[in-house]
Amino acid sequence: MIRMLLRVLGREYARPVRRTVALMTATAVAEGLLYALLVPVLRALFGSTPDDAWPWLTAFGIAIALYGALRYLSDLSGFHVGTTLLRGMYHRLGDHLARLPIGWYGAGRLGEVSVLASRGVLQAMAVIAHLLAPFISASVTPLTIVVVMLAFNWQLGLAALAAVPIVAAIQLWTGRSTAAGDAERAERDDEATGRVIEYLQVQPVLRAGGRTAERFRLLDDSLQDVERASRRSTLAALPGAVGLTLTVQAMFTGLLVLAAYLALDGQTGVPEILTILVLAARCADPLLSLTDIGGKLRGARSVLVKLDTVFGTEPLPEPAEPVQPAGHSLEFVTVSFRHGERTVFDGASLTVPQGQRLAVVGPSGAGKSTLLHLLARFYDVDAGAVRVGGADVRTIDTEVLMAQFAVVFQDVYLFDGTIEENVRLGRPDADEADVRAAATAARLDEVIDRLPGGWAANVGEGGALLSGGERQRVSIARALLKNAPIVLLDEVTSALDPVNEAAVHDGIERLMAGRTVVMVAHRMRTVQRADRVVFLDDGRVVEAGTHDELLSRGGRYADFWNISLAPAAME
Repeated sequence: MIRMLLRVLGREYARPVRRTVALMTATAVAEGLLYALLVPVLRALFGSTPDDAWPWLTAFGIAIALYGALRYLSDLSGFHVGTTLLRGMYHRLGDHLARLPIGWYGAGRLGEVSVLASRGVLQAMAVIAHLLAPFISASVTPLTIVVVMLAFNWQLGLAALAAVPIVAAIQLWTGRSTAAGDAERAERDDEATGRVIEYLQVQPVLRAGGRTAERFRLLDDSLQDVERASRRSTLAALPGAVGLTLTVQAMFTGLLVLAAYLALDGQTGVPEILTILVLAARCADPLLSLTDIGGKLRGARSVLVKLDTVFGTEPLPEPAEPVQPAGHSLEFVTVSFRHGERTVFDGASLTVPQGQRLAVVGPSGAGKSTLLHLLARFYDVDAGAVRVGGADVRTIDTEVLMAQFAVVFQDVYLFDGTIEENVRLGRPDADEADVRAAATAARLDEVIDRLPGGWAANVGEGGALLSGGERQRVSIARALLKNAPIVLLDEVTSALDPVNEAAVHDGIERLMAGRTVVMVAHRMRTVQRADRVVFLDDGRVVEAGTHDELLSRGGRYADFWNISLAPAAME
């Protein structure tokens, strides 16, 4: 468990963790040795001069005080190291998730990551703060007591020692027999979490379909799976819990019978027998707690295994010797890229000279949005190269590369905070004048003026308190504030009303001015603002040229253009 914990956290935490484990172990040993003082105390009390017990009672009191201080220090160290590990784990997990390829965040990841980042991390890091000390105490203190018993009476000590391998075997068997059930339950928990999130997200769809009074079968099935998996996991652990209880009780009964025999035979005095029985009873309590502690440790271990798997997922590699891009041109050089089982690009090539605008057109599923992702290196290509300023994006430092891009997607996500906080994400250190200028250029100031609270107005989770057009204006203001030399646009006006569309178009024009631009066009009239147009289909660039050139050819682009004009003609 400790090795797994250190592998997940990183070796920089090894020293404080080992120091805490050593302190907890010393505390558990001290607790066991403490009970050795009961022998001279009881011997004096049951002897001819009970007053002789006072020095031993005084020593016992001092030992208890020393043990209390040691226990305080070990618990304090556990809590301190636990909180340090928790903070370190959140930072490491957040940094790692931010570096993973976008393709890693596929179906099912939402629930898994949600559980890991909340309950999972807390459960795993609670090992040091809450579980390790009881586990060490339940394991080491009984062993120390057995050693003490051996020192005072070898027959009773050996009888107690015989139970040690049995208890260890039961714990190992319980862990192995419940491993599959625990894994299944954890998997079902992740699925159920994803279904709950899905159920909340699809409320508009359910209500629009008049399905609010019906049960959501996908969620119901998932919760029933959790119930069944929990039942199987509990039943799998039950034999181990019962077996451990029976073993401990049998050990105590055997010691009681053997002690009575030795006392009646005159081989051992009454004080020693009483002390041995007290020590045996003290052994029983921590041993019986092993079942509960072991179950919690197995749960924490399963989380650590998942975290280890996440950390074992390789992020996009950083270049050993980073190259600086020379300018802001863009190139696709015979790019091939597969997403899952699907080939998105197969030898695609295109060029965007610095300062020019490229419009990307094509049918649904042609890879238009993926092209933007590859340019920003959200994925790495399988073959070929993507170049920015003549340099392969894989040879450019990630921070340097991302500084080249301002990205505005069709689906805008805003963080639960104020409008100003969301705009400042583009450049957190920007002064107030620059923030206000970006808002004015994006015509966001019109939104701010009519919102209660103005700049301090809260946008809600995901920007839910703003309309789609208002969220787009925030996104454009954010991109303007970043002031990057390359702009990537995924058709940002396809679902806006005329008023917001006009405002967003104004902001986009200001954003594109003087920059290298790649725009995915769903509305064909958008391409007229481009210097060059490429038509994507079946993983390749089918046509490329200016808008007028492609129309004159009468090819695929011309067909798309004519189809786009049909609705306008009907109106």
